[in-house]
Amino acid sequence: MRLREITQDPAGPKLLKISTKKKGCSGQVYTLEYVSTVSKFDETVEQDGVKVVIDSKALFSLIGSEMDYVQDKLSAQFVFNNPNVKEMCGCGQSFM
Repeated sequence: MRLREITQDPAGPKLLKISTKKKGCSGQVYTLEYVSTVSKFDETVEQDGVKVVIDSKALFSLIGSEMDYVQDKLSAQFVFNNPNVKEMCGCGQSFM
């Protein structure tokens, strides 16, 4: 729902790209960025009328993952439920 709100704004971004980056105490972190075009080897996934771009280098570590938008009194963020994660750091920001 939140992604649909963001990408349907005529003045806003059209695509969200999900990647992973080597960082953090467990090895990798998720990165989200707005893009206007899809790179040659990236994968595009569409669900409920929303398109998301998956970085080709992150594809195998993200297969089977679910992304959700969670909002509470202190924060609002996208969270991942990734069945491929073997280990997470104590703060929950990086994974292996």
